[in-house]
Amino acid sequence: MEDVLHRLDLVPKDGGGAGRVRRANLAQILKAAEQVFAEAGFTGATMAEIADRADLPKANLHYYFGTKEELYRAVLANVLEMWKPPISAIRSDADPAQAIADYVRAKMEVTRTRPCASKVFANEILHGATQIEGFLTNDLKPMIEEKSAILDEWISQGRMAPVDTKSFFFMIWAMTQHYADFEAQIRLVLGKKQLTKKDFAHFTEEVIRSVLRAAGLAPD
Repeated sequence: MEDVLHRLDLVPKDGGGAGRVRRANLAQILKAAEQVFAEAGFTGATMAEIADRADLPKANLHYYFGTKEELYRAVLANVLEMWKPPISAIRSDADPAQAIADYVRAKMEVTRTRPCASKVFANEILHGATQIEGFLTNDLKPMIEEKSAILDEWISQGRMAPVDTKSFFFMIWAMTQHYADFEAQIRLVLGKKQLTKKDFAHFTEEVIRSVLRAAGLAPD
């Protein structure tokens, strides 16, 4: 989150008491906004509801964000930063089975701990990705091309089965983010009031096994 706040010029780069208060308020606002946008969508969300969820006066929101659109873009920027660290497991010098398993495990942990973030992202994609088109084309596309090249290298070396590597990533995203985006469906089908950490541990191992099988790899 800190990188996002600096990139959006929301906090000064130096420390200080005022900077700490500002960071705390912004973190509180972004967390509340992420929840409200996930539940109500951009159109249904209101600054009043976000302020109430953040337990801050509405004036505080408008001090940091002039409009709901500005706050929504900040939430999306924060969500997009969330997707970057997990994929760092895919390195050319890594063991393919371990690297892919680590990537899936990290993605599933983000799904468990930040389900609203995944839902905000999914809603934005379903509505045409107008606010994140730049990220998808300028950041995500080259990142996936780089990581797909590593998988292609592993395939050429006989270290994993031939797959369409970009489709392989699409499959991982669909499988891991499903547990956040369709959480209600999963709960109702399983007859649960809520999904537990133990449930997610089971789901994670099942997804890892499925993904590794698709790549012709055996789980460690």
